[in-house]
Amino acid sequence: MNPPTADAPAPHRAWYGHLYVQVLVAIGAGALLGHFVPSTAEALKPLGDGFIKLVKMVIAPVIFLTIVSGIAGMRDLAAVGRVAVKTFAYFAFFSTFALALGMVVANVVRPGAGMHIDPAHLQGARVAAYAARAHDTTITGFVLDIIPDSFISGLISGNILQTLFIAIMFGIALTLIGRRGETVLALIEDLSAVVFRLVGLLMKAAPIGAFGAMAFTVGKYGVGSLLPLATLVGTFYLTSLLFVLVVLGAVARLSGFSILRLVAYLKAELFLVLGTSSSESALPMLIQKMERAGCPKTVVGLVVPTGYSFNLDGTGIYMTLAALFIAQACDVHLALGQQLLLLAVAMLSSKGAAGVTGAGFITLAATLSIVPSVPVAGMALILGVDRFMSECRSLTNFIGNAVASIVVSRWEGGLDRVRLHDALHGAAPVEAEIVVDATLPA
Repeated sequence: MNPPTADAPAPHRAWYGHLYVQVLVAIGAGALLGHFVPSTAEALKPLGDGFIKLVKMVIAPVIFLTIVSGIAGMRDLAAVGRVAVKTFAYFAFFSTFALALGMVVANVVRPGAGMHIDPAHLQGARVAAYAARAHDTTITGFVLDIIPDSFISGLISGNILQTLFIAIMFGIALTLIGRRGETVLALIEDLSAVVFRLVGLLMKAAPIGAFGAMAFTVGKYGVGSLLPLATLVGTFYLTSLLFVLVVLGAVARLSGFSILRLVAYLKAELFLVLGTSSSESALPMLIQKMERAGCPKTVVGLVVPTGYSFNLDGTGIYMTLAALFIAQACDVHLALGQQLLLLAVAMLSSKGAAGVTGAGFITLAATLSIVPSVPVAGMALILGVDRFMSECRSLTNFIGNAVASIVVSRWEGGLDRVRLHDALHGAAPVEAEIVVDATLPA
């Protein structure tokens, strides 16, 4: 009996059998437990941490296998270079746009104005660890850190940028040796099927991870901790929503699809990102979903993994908005030239933030350390609510990478519009675990 193909229709399942329903229920239950029994909820932190570790365990292999098979599958280095140039041009433009949007909104809304905080009275020790890590983050160090100590050290450590580097080099080498590399490419594709089957198994634990992560967040910080800085948090959420619906929505319309339908198509992954505050938790599923929506595997293999380090729209909005909030709260006036310098520094320091614990805070500290007019100690003002903004950062980053996959696929002329239409309108199976299970016999 032949195994089902990847395009086989999904079997009907009860509403409670869908991953997005399970994760949504888990998020709600975790929030309720955190609110009513905070001490118990805080103790559930290992559930969320454990699930994130499970997913991170397979992220490096997924990225390596996807990029290698994508580059080698093109069999044309000129095509690889063309896709890479288009991808990074897209990333550079929209990352800069996100940073600029955060800066404009901060100047218009001025969420920190009127607080009159004296930086000397802030608890600098609370951000000392982040500032110390940021101090070691230099442009030269960033570039050199991309090169791994050995061929497999990036895979072992889970360093995304190092994994990207070695995967690109390996994929190019595999292409250059021609037919002799066909056996290796076939092995890579077989390994990909196994790894994605493993991803499908791990995703069954997603509701447990989301429950533990959300319970800890609400139990630890409490919804009440949002109130003192509600203006900043609300401004950030509204700005991110504006970016997704208006900016990315316009890009989607010009590319022939609806941003709202794309969000609906990715609802299971988005709920998982919301519950875990990590866009990495859904990276393998995003790769599958984009391929299923008609994007060529060769394009998805380059765009999605690189986007996790170079296309952080939500992080960009956060960095300029948070930096100017601190300046306003501490009565520090920044001239236009200083703000543009802040934007340029943030553009560089935000790269490679994916996969780093406390990445948003570390890159913000790195940025402020180069713009001395804004006190790094002012980060203590937003430390308490940063966790509540991390969900929005991750969601915006995730949607931005999904849109990038479709746009670059369209630029390359490889977008299957029929499959895209079917996927976004519910005519194709959308449960990630079904796609995974269809790759190998049960």
